[in-house]
Amino acid sequence: QVQLVESGGGSVQAGDSLRLSCAASGGTFSSYAMGWFRQAPGKNRDREFVAAVNWNGDSIYSGDSVKARFTISRDNAKNLVYLQITSLKPEDTAVYYCAAAPSRWALSRGEYDYWGQGTQVTVSA
Repeated sequence: QVQLVESGGGSVQAGDSLRLSCAASGGTFSSYAMGWFRQAPGKNRDREFVAAVNWNGDSIYSGDSVKARFTISRDNAKNLVYLQITSLKPEDTAVYYCAAAPSRWALSRGEYDYWGQGTQVTVSA
């Protein structure tokens, strides 16, 4: 079973960039597709699926709402997955979660079985 720990969040200004990291342990990292999700503040907000990368990093997905600003990548040698975010906007404020799916590629939230605790990103105007 894989354990995931996110880092790299913080409070930033609109227009800034951030790189979130997710460190995986306890499993064979290359066996998992990896994804990033976010949950904005407020009651009953769903976790939005923002990006995914396949097992070896040669296929990626970015959600329509974040395409061109969010880029996912992975380093299987270091058991890390990243989310590079550019041109941050106040509406990007959310808790960002890393997740792992026990398959080579996963494009639906229900396929992701393992989750980190999240890292907060706050963007001020």
